[in-house]
Amino acid sequence: MRILFFFLLLISSFSLKPQSLPAIEITQKWLDGIENMVDGRKRLSPNMKKDILIFSLHTGYNHWTIPHTEAAIKRIAEKTGDFNVNVSYDVKVFEKKNISKYDVIVLNNNCSDREKRDIFWDVLKKNKLMDEKTILSEANKLEKNLLNHISAGNGLVVLHGGIVMQNNSSEFSEMLGGSFDFHPLQQDIEVKLFDPGHPLLKSFGGQGFTHYDEPYFFKNAYFDYNFRPLLYMNLDKIKMTRERPKDKIKYISWIKKYGKGRVFYSSPSHNAQSMDNPGLVNFLLNGLYYAAGELDCDDSPISTSKLIE
Repeated sequence: MRILFFFLLLISSFSLKPQSLPAIEITQKWLDGIENMVDGRKRLSPNMKKDILIFSLHTGYNHWTIPHTEAAIKRIAEKTGDFNVNVSYDVKVFEKKNISKYDVIVLNNNCSDREKRDIFWDVLKKNKLMDEKTILSEANKLEKNLLNHISAGNGLVVLHGGIVMQNNSSEFSEMLGGSFDFHPLQQDIEVKLFDPGHPLLKSFGGQGFTHYDEPYFFKNAYFDYNFRPLLYMNLDKIKMTRERPKDKIKYISWIKKYGKGRVFYSSPSHNAQSMDNPGLVNFLLNGLYYAAGELDCDDSPISTSKLIE
C-alpha cells in the first residue's frame, strides 16, 4: 500500500510540474516583428529625450526570457525616438552618482536569492573584505538610493519577477504596490481590463485577452490597494493545487504614485511569446511613457468600495 501511495504521489508531482513554453532564439526577424507592432509616433521633441536604464541582473531564479525582455524593451523604446536606453547587470548602477542619470528604471525579472530576498545583499556578500554588518549597511544604502530616486520624481517600470528583487523589504513593497507571494503552474490566463477606457489600456481596443503565463499572487502592501488597477484575472478560473485565496480576483498590473514619482507594474511578460501580442507590446510602451511622466492619465488609488471583489 505504501509503495502504491508513493507511486501515485510521484505521478501526481510530474503532472503538476509547470509547463514552460519553449525558449525561442533572439533573431533579427523576431526583433523586427516586435518593432513593426510599435506605435512609433514621436511624442517628445528631440531635446526632450528620456534616459532609461534596464537592470537585468538576477541572483535567484533565472527567467529564461530575461535577455528577450531586455532586447524587446530596448527595441520598443528606441523605435519611438523618444528614449535613450542603457542596460546594466551591476548593482553599482544604484549608487547616487550613477542612478541620477536616469529618468526611468526598468527592473527586468530581477529575482533575488531565497536566503534574504535582497539582490544587493546577494551581490555584496561575495566581497570577502566586508563583514556582515557592513554588507547589510551598504545593501540598505543601495535600496534607499532607488527609493529616493523614484520618490524625487522619476519613473519605475517593473516587469514580472522584478517585484521579487527586494521581496522582504516593506519599503520596496510600498513603492511597488505589493510583494510576490506565490504562483500556481503556468497556464492560460483570461486577462481582463479593469477600466477599458483608461489611456494606458488603449492598445487592447477595449477587449481582454488570453495569456499563457505564471499567475502571480501578491502580499504585503498589495492589500493596501494603494494603486490604480489596470489588468486582473478571475481566481475561479485559475488552476491551483493549494488553498484558494478568499478574494475573487487578483490584479496583475497597476500604476501608482510614489512621492513625486510614478510606478508601473506588469506581471504579464514571463515568456518571450508574450511579445507576439501587439496589444501587450504597446501596453508596455505606454507604461514606459507613463513612468517617464509623458502619458497623462488617472493614477489615483481607486476607492476600495469600487474594487472588484
